[in-house]
Amino acid sequence: MPKTNKDGSAKQSELPSTLKKSDAKAQRTFAKAHDSAAESYGEGERANRTAYSALKHTHEKVGDHWEPKDSKGPSDEKAEGGRGSKGETKGGVNANASKEHLMDIAKKLDVPGRSKMNKDELVDAIQKANERETRKNR
Repeated sequence: MPKTNKDGSAKQSELPSTLKKSDAKAQRTFAKAHDSAAESYGEGERANRTAYSALKHTHEKVGDHWEPKDSKGPSDEKAEGGRGSKGETKGGVNANASKEHLMDIAKKLDVPGRSKMNKDELVDAIQKANERETRKNR
C-alpha cells in the first residue's frame, strides 16, 4: 500500500504513530523511502526497515515523535555500515551526536541520573525513554 498521495505528501492513515506526531519532512522522507523500497523489495518488513533507515539520516527520535537532526548523517553503528552491517541500532537515537546534545535530549525526556551518565549510558537511557513514551502514547 503506497504511503504517499499523488502530490507526494504522506498518507496520514498509512503512517506509524510516531510519524503522525512528527513534522511533514519526516513524514515525506519515510513515505517516499517506503514506497521506493516497496517497489524494489515488495511490501513488508524490508520496506519498513529501509524507510526507517532513510528517516534516521535526517531525524532522530525524541520521545514519541521524530525531530530534525542538526546535521545529516547516520544515527548509529548500524546505519553507518549499511546493509548487512553488524552494528547495533539505537532505535532512532542519534548515537553519533555530541554528549551535550544527548544531555539536552535526556533533559527534555526527564531522564533520571543523566548528569552522571557517560555518552553510551545516555544513548541507552534515551532509547528506553523513547520506547516508554511511544508505548504510553499509542
